[in-house]
Amino acid sequence: MSIILNIDTAVQTSSICLAENDKPLDVKINPSQQDSAAWLHVAINGLLQEHRLTLQQLDAIAVSEGPGSYTGLRVGMSTAKGLCYVSQKPLITINTLKMMAVAAQDGSTGLMCPMIDARRMEVFTAVFDQQLNYILPPTNLVLNENSFQELLKYNSIAFFGNGSLKFQQQIEHPNAIFKALETSALFMASLSNEKFIKQEFANLAYSQPFYGKDFYSSPK
Repeated sequence: MSIILNIDTAVQTSSICLAENDKPLDVKINPSQQDSAAWLHVAINGLLQEHRLTLQQLDAIAVSEGPGSYTGLRVGMSTAKGLCYVSQKPLITINTLKMMAVAAQDGSTGLMCPMIDARRMEVFTAVFDQQLNYILPPTNLVLNENSFQELLKYNSIAFFGNGSLKFQQQIEHPNAIFKALETSALFMASLSNEKFIKQEFANLAYSQPFYGKDFYSSPK
């Protein structure tokens, strides 16, 4: 059995989720990303108190490592690392795009493409199959009308996330499905538990957020 605290501050909202094994027990969401630092510690303390737990009773602490908001990622990573250091618990890092893909994992499309707005026509994105295998690894992409055309020839793709709105204005394709999905630390539970079972822990001293700095033209 594992009890894991999951933390996400990478996208529009900040959220935390307490999970037992891969089952979420409770989730708290702050709709404003700008005060993540002030909200996060208070929310974590309150969540643990409500469930009569201490940091020492947790088995691990997981954090969404990015890509996403530069400031949000730094807040989440520093908070998670600080809690791990104080409690001597292992750190688990989860790719934010994979966390988002879990929210869309309903089998209604062949592939899933989360998109995080990176301003102008840029997005942080990746493409997953329904088993969460990478079809396109995480990348920073400048969108245009030809983006994903080769994948769309043979697959239905669910596009979602705040970056998908501008892509929806550029493309009309019968295999392009746009969804409005809410993502939060709730969708980290299964991923962090899987890493806990495999003992895939991050290096507490050297772990850093994944900012997604490299730029690529449209993949085919």
